[in-house]
Amino acid sequence: MRRRILLGVAILLGAAILALMGSTSWFKSFGARPAGARLERNRKSPHFEGGKFVNSVPTNMLAPGTLFAMLRHQFFGNEQRVPQRPIQIIARSSKDYERGPASGLRATWIGHASTLIEIDGRRVVTDPIWSQRCSPSTWVGPKRFHPPPLSLSELPPIDIAVISHDHFDHLDMATVEALAARGTRFAVPLGVGAHLEAWGVSAAQIIELDWNDTAEIAGLKVTATPARHYSGRNPFYRDNTLWASWVVKGATHRFFFSGDSGYFHGFKAIGAEHGPFDLTLIKIGACDVTWPDIHMTPEEAVQANADVRGKLLLPVHWGTFNLAFHAWNEPADRVLAAATSTGTSVVVPRPGEFVEPAQIATLDGPRAVERWWR
Repeated sequence: MRRRILLGVAILLGAAILALMGSTSWFKSFGARPAGARLERNRKSPHFEGGKFVNSVPTNMLAPGTLFAMLRHQFFGNEQRVPQRPIQIIARSSKDYERGPASGLRATWIGHASTLIEIDGRRVVTDPIWSQRCSPSTWVGPKRFHPPPLSLSELPPIDIAVISHDHFDHLDMATVEALAARGTRFAVPLGVGAHLEAWGVSAAQIIELDWNDTAEIAGLKVTATPARHYSGRNPFYRDNTLWASWVVKGATHRFFFSGDSGYFHGFKAIGAEHGPFDLTLIKIGACDVTWPDIHMTPEEAVQANADVRGKLLLPVHWGTFNLAFHAWNEPADRVLAAATSTGTSVVVPRPGEFVEPAQIATLDGPRAVERWWR
């Protein structure tokens, strides 16, 4: 069996290389390594050690002794990792955003970790990816389960794009180029600006922050906060750029975005310093015993929401790409069960559904959650 697995891996790698070579932009999509003044700033960060960025707590990429089990699971697991029927989205157009939310805060989940947040008269998008695949190739790689509910051509002007780290499912070159051409500014962790500049984004549109640094952008206070993960678009150059969670504060409202992270004690510090939050966007998908340090489980996401003092949890990082071994809809079931058992206010919207926390807060009793994923 081991020989069959190794042969399968070799065949897939060969096919992937051939497919990537057929894509004219695949070299460009890998971005660039930090150099010059940017590299010097990285080196001055207290989170940069031994030539790379490090987590605030000891972190393993894989749980010890699980590599072979992971490969076996990848090729022989029988989970329903993609939907059997099309996901029913709620299609949006620019007209839906001509009038902002009366409460001042509204979210539209686009899919995966991408969410459009209207906050106190400004618009923020988290980890925007509108491409069909989260891959350096348009031929191979994880493909969307559903189209974005709002096309890039219909997307209203975006003030800030907040990027958590540089992995392909969170930093999408084509989407970045489209937003940059429209004047969007980008808040990114240290080093990630090298990728953006390689793709033609003006330096004036890039704000690079270390953990606990704050910048005022378009009237919003944006703070890069710690996360527990790793970085690297190129497997040969890992952790040259930082990863982060984010706090965004307006005149009246604030939200927290976990980015991609494993659970750690840092969430409590974030809550003490920046909470409470009207809304939290916390990842729940790609959870597995193989990588417990770098990806939260749905149950840990509920705990993280409590740690940061979130009033309403909107789970993200699930339901759009096949990136894990679990069933595609398992994270939604688990986060809803955990939220119910702990009395946590949670909303699990369809892609494109409006979520206005103030309206949910006025309901008499817990909000009923439609299990649309079933």
